[in-house]
Amino acid sequence: QVQLVESGGGLVQAGGSLRLSCAAPGRSFSRYAMGWFRQAPGKEREFVAADSWSGGYTYYTDSVKGRFTISRDNAENTVYLQMNSLKPEDTAVYYCAVGDYCFGDGCYDRGIYYWGQGTQVTVSS
Repeated sequence: QVQLVESGGGLVQAGGSLRLSCAAPGRSFSRYAMGWFRQAPGKEREFVAADSWSGGYTYYTDSVKGRFTISRDNAENTVYLQMNSLKPEDTAVYYCAVGDYCFGDGCYDRGIYYWGQGTQVTVSS
């Protein structure tokens, strides 16, 4: 049973920053995309950001470009999401995702092999 361990969520004021982490102890996902999805109350789950294993390409949804930065440490089997200039509309449960879900034209909510348990991010106005 693969377990993805997420941390770093919390409550922050608008304009603040948070850093999410997702670790996979004892597993190597260097050949998979690692990234994040989020789901706000009453909304569908949406892609946020990912780091593809092939050449280290990174992908972002338009609403977070320039504010969020994804990075990964394959030696530690960990992916990070640095979130700056947070907005109330970023409030959601953030889920780490590992799989084959990023392609040349973007990343999609399919082909995900492993999910994290979710971590709550709340941005107050």
